[in-house]
Amino acid sequence: MLEEFIDISSLIFAYIGAAIIIYGGIISTIKTFNLEFRRMPVMGYHDIRRDFTHKIVFGLDFLIAGDILQTIIAPSQEEIILLGTIVGIRTILGYFLGKEVSQFE
Repeated sequence: MLEEFIDISSLIFAYIGAAIIIYGGIISTIKTFNLEFRRMPVMGYHDIRRDFTHKIVFGLDFLIAGDILQTIIAPSQEEIILLGTIVGIRTILGYFLGKEVSQFE
């Protein structure tokens, strides 16, 4: 019962993270097309990139949470090493993307 709840929660967090990143990509694409083709300067490229980067970092947080929950179910040594690697990579990505966003501001 508890394992099923954790498994479902893990999937929900992963889907939410992916949805946030996809949403950010779609919105950024629409804004870029408006800027390029319609010449509607709603915002500049730096603003579009900053907003998209925020969405990626936010989505990565959800993906990390999903990975952590998934490892709680059956923590074998291989899965713990894999989790550490995945979380490490995603944390480094989040850090550098966050640093990039702060340089825009």
